[in-house]
Amino acid sequence: MLQLVDVTKVYRGGKRAVEGITLDLQPGLIGLLGPNGAGKSSLMRIAATVTRPTSGQVLFQGRDAVAHPNPLREALGYLPQDFGVYPNLTAREFLAYLAAAKGLSVRSARARVDELIQLVNLTEALERPLGKYSGGMVRRVGIAQALLGDPKVIIVDEPTAGLDPEERVRFRTLLSDLSVDRVVLLSTHIVSDVDSVAADVVVVARGRLLRRGAPEDLLRDVDGQVWEATVPYSEVAAVRAVHTVSRMVRTTTGVRLRMLSPTRPSADAVPVAPDLEDAYLGIIGRSVAVGR
Repeated sequence: MLQLVDVTKVYRGGKRAVEGITLDLQPGLIGLLGPNGAGKSSLMRIAATVTRPTSGQVLFQGRDAVAHPNPLREALGYLPQDFGVYPNLTAREFLAYLAAAKGLSVRSARARVDELIQLVNLTEALERPLGKYSGGMVRRVGIAQALLGDPKVIIVDEPTAGLDPEERVRFRTLLSDLSVDRVVLLSTHIVSDVDSVAADVVVVARGRLLRRGAPEDLLRDVDGQVWEATVPYSEVAAVRAVHTVSRMVRTTTGVRLRMLSPTRPSADAVPVAPDLEDAYLGIIGRSVAVGR
């Protein structure tokens, strides 16, 4: 349904944010993982037709969406990383305004706005102007506006920033439900945001596509390479200089480390089952090692 073909983005001054990425996006939830500064937001803006690629193609239903963006925009729900609101409007007024801009009738807009306000749990703050909302509440308004118009393509960039744990779980579940018959592209640097809901994971760093696959495929990449060991406080820095450490827990006897290593890192290290965060760090670590 949505394709990015050899997409590159070079900003003024020569900064290369995206380097020749090709993605074929079909209905389902695709998790786009990468560290801050990896080029995720640039890629999302290109996919949402907010930014034109320097080279490459964006195709929607086989048609050039750079030259003819309206068909994609009409089918799109987009939540950018930096989402702004009109501070003097209430959530209902703001969403009604955006619904009108999307071409929804007054009747259908009213019903849809009421539905979304309940969905994102904003019913108790309806009369409060958006300028008095917390960052997490503004993010919930952003999520609601992305779902106006029953979009067939949903692109959300760092959507759970500022949400509490319960809200994050609720939103991930909602996106999972929506992805049954829609393209849902979820960009984040938080592995847990995609761990339980994405059937397709894309990892990028320094503007390049490093790995794409189902979570179980990525886990196989680091099978037998994840270890845990407890080391004295004084040795933590030395271990981190040699191995990728994914977790540290201070205990009464030292620091329990979870680390990646192709061989047993110490005599007392025990193998443990990998999780998606281990796989992600392994991909990023290998890319640094080969200078990609």
